[in-house]
Amino acid sequence: ELRPLEIQPVITEVLGFLRSSLPATIEIVSHIDNDCGLIMGDATQIHQVIMNLCTNAYHAMEDTGGRIEVDLSRVELTADDLSGMHIEPGLYLCLRVADNGHGIEETVINKIFDPYFTTKEKNKGTGLGLSVAHGIVESHGGDIKVVSKPGKGTEFSVYLPVAGEDSILSEKAAGDILPGNHEHVLLVDDKPEVLKIEQLMLERLGYQVTARNCSLEAMELFRTKPDKFDVVITDMTMPDMTGDKLAGKIKRIRSDIPVIVCTGVGFERRSPGNAHFTDISAFIMKPVTLEKLSKTLRKVLNKE
Repeated sequence: ELRPLEIQPVITEVLGFLRSSLPATIEIVSHIDNDCGLIMGDATQIHQVIMNLCTNAYHAMEDTGGRIEVDLSRVELTADDLSGMHIEPGLYLCLRVADNGHGIEETVINKIFDPYFTTKEKNKGTGLGLSVAHGIVESHGGDIKVVSKPGKGTEFSVYLPVAGEDSILSEKAAGDILPGNHEHVLLVDDKPEVLKIEQLMLERLGYQVTARNCSLEAMELFRTKPDKFDVVITDMTMPDMTGDKLAGKIKRIRSDIPVIVCTGVGFERRSPGNAHFTDISAFIMKPVTLEKLSKTLRKVLNKE
C-alpha cells in the first residue's frame, strides 16, 4: 500500500549500509535535497530500488574501484523531457545513481530491464535486480532513464511523481479516522514540505493548527502562551533542538500538556539514560498517516 513517504531517510539508510559494507576502493558521494517533497510510496520497495541500483553500480567497478554518486532533487518534466519514458509531464523527485565503471554497450542497453538479462559473469548476478527495480518504479507511477558510455560509466535517473495535497489527503486509512474537536495543536517540523502536509492533515481532522519550522521559535511561542495549546506534535530530528529536548522544556513550563513525537527511528519510550523520553506522551512512526495521527491524538487527549 502506498503512503505519503519521505524518501530522504530511506536513501540515508541505504548509503549508511553501503559505506560500511563496500570496499574502500569505492567512493560514495551524495547530494540530497531535504525539502523536495513527498511521494506516495512503499518504503521497503523504494529501499530495494536504491539498493539494487547502487549494487549494480558497484559491480560495474568491482575490479577497478571507482565512484558512486547518489543525488535527489525535485524536477519539472515537460513533454520534451519524456522521450522514451512512459510518464506524464509534471513534478517529480529525481533519484540519480551514477558510476564511472565500465559502462553498458549500446547494443544491449535496451535489454537491461528484461528479467534474467545480465552482462555479469556466471554466479555474479541473477539478472533480476534492474528488472525488479524497474517494476517497482512503474508501480509507483514513475520511470527510469538510463544513459551509458562504454568505458566512462552509467547514470540511472529514477523519476517518481511528487505527491500532491489531494492524493495525500484522500488517503484511505485501513481503520477508522477519529476526528478532532477543534483542539489547538502546536506543530513543529524543520522541513517546510512535511510541515505543510501534516498541517493539512490536522486541519482535515478538525484541529486548529499553529505551525513552526524552527524548534527554538516554537519553544518561545509556547513560553509566551502556554495555555493556548491543547497538544504539541514535533519531529524528533531537528537542527536547533531535538524533539525529546523540546518535550522536556515544554513539560517544565506546563506539565499536563501531551507531547507527541514523530520519528523514523524506533526509540523506546523509556530509553536508559534519556530522561527526556519520559516527557513524551506518544510516538508516531513515520510515514505519518491520517489514521496514525487521528488515533494517537485521541489517545493522548482523552488520556486513554
